[in-house]
Amino acid sequence: MIVNPVLKGFNADPSFCRVGEDYYLAVSTFEWYPGVRIHHSRDLVNWTLVSMPLDRAGLLDMRGNPDSCGIWAPCLSHDGDKFWLVYTDVKRLDGAFKDAHNYITTCEAVDGRWSDPWYVNSSGFDPSLFHDDDGRKWFVNQQWNHRGPGTGGNPAHASFDGILLQEWSPETGLTGPVKNIYPGTDRGLTEAPHLFKRNGYYYLTTAEGGTGYKHAVTMARSRDIWGPYEDHPQKHLMCAEDSDGPIQRTGHGQYVETHWGEHYHSFLMGRPIPGPDGGRFCPLGREAGLEKVVWKDDWLWLEHGGLVAREQVPAPTDATPVPDAAVDYDFTGPLSLDFQWPRTPETDRIFRLEDGALVLTGRESLGSFFEQALVARRQEHFTYAAETELDFAPETYQQAAGLTTYYNRGKFHAALVSHEPGLGRALTMLSCPGDWPEYRLTQPADPVPLAEGPVALKVTVDRHRQQFHYRQGDGDWAPFGPELDASVISDEGGRGEHASFTGAFVGMVAMDTSGRGREARFTRFGYDPT
Repeated sequence: MIVNPVLKGFNADPSFCRVGEDYYLAVSTFEWYPGVRIHHSRDLVNWTLVSMPLDRAGLLDMRGNPDSCGIWAPCLSHDGDKFWLVYTDVKRLDGAFKDAHNYITTCEAVDGRWSDPWYVNSSGFDPSLFHDDDGRKWFVNQQWNHRGPGTGGNPAHASFDGILLQEWSPETGLTGPVKNIYPGTDRGLTEAPHLFKRNGYYYLTTAEGGTGYKHAVTMARSRDIWGPYEDHPQKHLMCAEDSDGPIQRTGHGQYVETHWGEHYHSFLMGRPIPGPDGGRFCPLGREAGLEKVVWKDDWLWLEHGGLVAREQVPAPTDATPVPDAAVDYDFTGPLSLDFQWPRTPETDRIFRLEDGALVLTGRESLGSFFEQALVARRQEHFTYAAETELDFAPETYQQAAGLTTYYNRGKFHAALVSHEPGLGRALTMLSCPGDWPEYRLTQPADPVPLAEGPVALKVTVDRHRQQFHYRQGDGDWAPFGPELDASVISDEGGRGEHASFTGAFVGMVAMDTSGRGREARFTRFGYDPT
């Protein structure tokens, strides 16, 4: 069986692409660098991360981008000759404007060096590229109306001003007329357009209802690419609203016909669990799933009927999911693709691999929009333990390095080796339990003096509970500070799901707000879901 989610943890907006017998899912990365993550499979059951294509300043520089901006909704396609990747770099979230710039890059091999980008337009976000059977290429994207009544993190429907279509080529760029071809349904918040063609119809799928529990995949069709487009008989192909199953927030995906003649559709999803206040939260962010679909009367329907995606879906082969296992990173080779960092393409300024260590150069704070020395991996499980060991000699409280559970600049917990007046080198704790309105910083634990030498740090997370630990030498692990609220590190923490829609990370950080660039050496990092 295909077990959903097929990509656990923060893997939103899955663009689904087939090339022969190879299948790819490309997902959003928002403010995390490198941009876009492309996963590969041959059985739709097990997926391997094979490429992060936006890996240099010429393709992407997000320094200054607000949280939950950056790379929204990439679209990966193949025209029979090479891969094409369409992506948006969003420069603003709050207020009436979005400032969303759309680009295209291409590569013959999915894990090769992608071309310098073509700039396309900035009229809205969630662009995609459709390769018609006559060789023409068409660019579609959501149009953003800054004059609409919606502002802030949850715009009203009027700001989502339909889907634009225009012809594009690498030689001439956008050419010919541009037309708003689809206004969306009454669910509103219409975005994420994808076009495909079958049996003489052009099909348009979109995402509607926002990033929360009203999210949906909407479908429409037309005999002419310019429209008019008629809505699906039930409007939506998928929607989990008003259902009580473990899979919620389904929407934003793409259709693929397999090489053996069956049909699947990707979708994003959330798995909410109970929080400490009795509400629900999604610590793993928006994940990626697959559902089997069938054709009837030239419309797609979920194979099992209805609108709600399943946890287990029939797979094409007898492949079984590879079980999750603990991962240990020793930094003796290249940095694992599991790791990302916020915003900056100038990696030499924030980290290097040296003599079996990941050396972080302390830069700006955990609250910075620009340059954070924070190297982290996704939280992929409701319960896990992560640990690291570092050697760090701070000279001031402005220098700190350690282990953090991190969602964004305003939602994190961190156990840090720092320097405290009167104590010297000490273990300290910083926490930012909500990103609105004050970005308030708290210190939930008193500093603990440290002896000389390396310090091992560990965090254990059990759903909405989190506990830091530390040890030196051969000593036992000792708890550090109180049990913390891990539900902060989620979409629903702080301002909530419509203002935060990425996912939780755990990783290593070094900051030096004195500007002296104090270095911290991390010799290992482990993540254990077992």
